[in-house]
Amino acid sequence: MLDIRRIRNELEAVVAELDRKGVPSDEVRRAHDIDVRQRAVAADRDGVRREIKEISGEVGRMHRDGRVEEAEERRARSRELGDREARLAAEADDLAQQLRALLLRIPNTPHPDVPSGVDERDNPVLRVHGFDPDAYAPHQRVPHWETGEALGILDVERAVKISGSMFTMLRRGGATMSRALCQWALDRNADAFEEVRPPSLVTTETLTNTGQLPKFADDAYHLERDDLWCIPTAEVPLTSIGSGETFRQADLPLRYMAYSPCYRREAGSAGRDTRGLLRTHEFDKVEILAYARPEQAPDLLEEMTGRVESAMVDLGLAHRVIEICGGDLGQSHHRSYDVEVYAPGCDQWLEVSSVSWFSDYQARRAGIRYRPEQGKGTELVHTLNGSALAVPRVWAAIVETHRREDGTVAVPEVLWPYTRGITVLEP
Repeated sequence: MLDIRRIRNELEAVVAELDRKGVPSDEVRRAHDIDVRQRAVAADRDGVRREIKEISGEVGRMHRDGRVEEAEERRARSRELGDREARLAAEADDLAQQLRALLLRIPNTPHPDVPSGVDERDNPVLRVHGFDPDAYAPHQRVPHWETGEALGILDVERAVKISGSMFTMLRRGGATMSRALCQWALDRNADAFEEVRPPSLVTTETLTNTGQLPKFADDAYHLERDDLWCIPTAEVPLTSIGSGETFRQADLPLRYMAYSPCYRREAGSAGRDTRGLLRTHEFDKVEILAYARPEQAPDLLEEMTGRVESAMVDLGLAHRVIEICGGDLGQSHHRSYDVEVYAPGCDQWLEVSSVSWFSDYQARRAGIRYRPEQGKGTELVHTLNGSALAVPRVWAAIVETHRREDGTVAVPEVLWPYTRGITVLEP
């Protein structure tokens, strides 16, 4: 969440920054007003507490001096002040809770270099690699769901029978390639990232730390009996690894990676890109994440994006990188790049990774800090994360791009060490 001191001291600047995200100023100004009121009430409460303490000392001295009647009068005054202190304390606490609830809803401010724009149509394309729309043959223009069904490697019908709509099931070589993609993604990032296998169920606090709650509750699966949530991405538990901890400056950046299943309700997505593997309720993904000092974050953002791009090159997939404009930035995002692959059978650019820098927005919620080598006190870390490889759309793009004239699919060579000898997906 945002630093209340910025809202307190730089209100109009914060309003102007959030306006670039299309965020109305109402909640920010309300937060400012509640903060003013809360601090005033807290000051009154503290003043009353001081007066009660002074009276307590007076009463003791009066008793020692034998001034019992005066002591009782002052004691009565202390009781009146005690009632007032309790009312002020309750009001201050209520205002503090209102303020926190507001701050949890107010989005992060965008980086100054984020391009202006209203929605995804305004996202500039930074670079394109390996794309020639005229180079794809007719046999590559077949949607992956048709190829997957013909080869017996994608079984949507039985997945729906088992779990309902928007669930899918990979079989035979399709399942093998899915697993291979995850292991390959872990191996190729193991040079710099510590592997973690986090829990797939997390607490409300953990989901709140990354910004999914309270705003995106409708998109998450909630196990109400245990008050646990299915993770939408391994970003959620990885971010909270250091929750409430303080690290040494020399330890940063800290880098983590994790394979996990991911669960998303995809509320409101009915009828939109729901065929095949384009949009599903459950999928596999490898996530990379870092804690950094503020000055380290820009280079890390570029490095992590570059890792995703090089993976797409190694898989033989045409891809492009776009920068997310202000109006399309997510709740917690300070700056983001999307990596999209081209799927010739769908004739679509498919987002396969969003690499994002969150400044200290998530760390403030989670209480993740570091101790600078120079100076006193502690500072909040900056968090970054990205999908090193999200299986469904990468799988779809591979099946379409590497489909051969005879209807079989060539498995990218980088995956061969992980596929138990399968180099071609065939009936």
